[in-house]
Amino acid sequence: MPSAVRPQAPPDGGWGWVVVGALFVVSALVFGVIRSFGVFFVELVDYFDERAGTVSWITSIGVSVQQLASPVATALCNAYGPRLVVMVGGLLSGLGMILASLSTTLVHLYLSVGIVSGVGWAMVFTPTVASVMQYFERRRSLAMALGFTGVGLSSFAFSPLFQLLVELYTWRGGLLILGGLCLNMVACGALIRPLRLREEGGKGGPERRASPPGGCLSQARAYLELSLLRHRPFLCYSLAVTLFNAGYFVPYVHLVAHSRQVGFSEYQAAFVVSATGVTDLVGRVVSGWVSDLGRLRLPHILALWTGLTGLSMAAIPLGTTYPALLTISLLYGFCAGAMTPVVFSVVPEIVGMERLFGALGLLQMIESVGGLLGPPLSGFLKDVTGSYVISFLVAGGFLLAGTLIMGTLPQFFSCANPPSQGPEPGSQANGTAHGKTEPAVTKPKSLVNASEPERPVDLLNHQGQDGLAEAQGTTRAILGGEANC
Repeated sequence: MPSAVRPQAPPDGGWGWVVVGALFVVSALVFGVIRSFGVFFVELVDYFDERAGTVSWITSIGVSVQQLASPVATALCNAYGPRLVVMVGGLLSGLGMILASLSTTLVHLYLSVGIVSGVGWAMVFTPTVASVMQYFERRRSLAMALGFTGVGLSSFAFSPLFQLLVELYTWRGGLLILGGLCLNMVACGALIRPLRLREEGGKGGPERRASPPGGCLSQARAYLELSLLRHRPFLCYSLAVTLFNAGYFVPYVHLVAHSRQVGFSEYQAAFVVSATGVTDLVGRVVSGWVSDLGRLRLPHILALWTGLTGLSMAAIPLGTTYPALLTISLLYGFCAGAMTPVVFSVVPEIVGMERLFGALGLLQMIESVGGLLGPPLSGFLKDVTGSYVISFLVAGGFLLAGTLIMGTLPQFFSCANPPSQGPEPGSQANGTAHGKTEPAVTKPKSLVNASEPERPVDLLNHQGQDGLAEAQGTTRAILGGEANC
């Protein structure tokens, strides 16, 4: 007899911790490599006898492609599932580095590292993040924080490792070995077991793979989740994150130069950055643990961390003595690390789990504008004023402005969970009325772990498919946390 479709909670553990381990490796081999690529930067400037600005385009193109190509990567996940996409992305990431070791001109490096590896990074990072978020709900922020610690730890380990590789094998041999390291992301993709629906109550019939109705254009729009560009809360949040991104990277780029300019030695300046990295790691873990306690709503926690990050960043010029500068930088590192996992954890609260892949891809693309404009604007202000004081003030102002924009999210100032909302216009889900879920007349289904590389359909955006997507969307409030303030 047909039964109602009930929303199934993510496993909140089990194999999900293996996926967290995959995110740890992926974040290390993407952003850890990007942060530590400066070791090769020095060698490439000398080898090609080019200006530093010309060589710096290698990583700039790679980061830009990683963010701009994220919507395409998430659309591929909606079509084919994250496992296959991440495995192909890991292959492209390693292939780009291997091809870079054969480069004879900078253009070859732009194409290999910037384009090939950049596309691979896009296909690896965002889908892995979304997969972790699908596996966790109650412990989501902690899981994200633990996964992202790979960035900080690899930043410490990769710089001396890359320097050793360059000294032993030159920059070509170092890039070749780095390409082999990046191929480990193929194995990380193989560890992602999609969550999907399987028929129940029958004799184990074949699994169905749903596709959006309509032609190729309609399917592309559905997979890309372009309807989110008309979703006001998502657009407000994207604007806030773009402002966060505009200021977030400024200390990583200019803190050493600022420390040297105010009179501290090279080693003192380097220690400030290293100490900031330590508190960054601590902040990520503490933030994930605090967020999962459920005492405050996630948007409120994010606003707290971004506000403190902006204030500490604006206070950096006040560090005229070394202990003062070190203290302010440690506070900045802790708050900047604390905000990182929460930025991603808030997304399901705004758009729901059904559209998570598309939302993360579009968010990465939109926020890339801030990342591209922030550091160059900071450098321009330094050239105009002769110091980094205005640069840090403006960067902190970006964080504070984004925090204020967070206040425009629906029911942001409510401590209680907002009431469940009905479907958006155009939704065709069955069995919902006035924010309540009615039993759907359909075949019973259950959420199971699948080891085959099939496309997950339970948590992706297929609204109206057997009433499940709407059952999930209407039982959670758009910005509601798990508990009241």
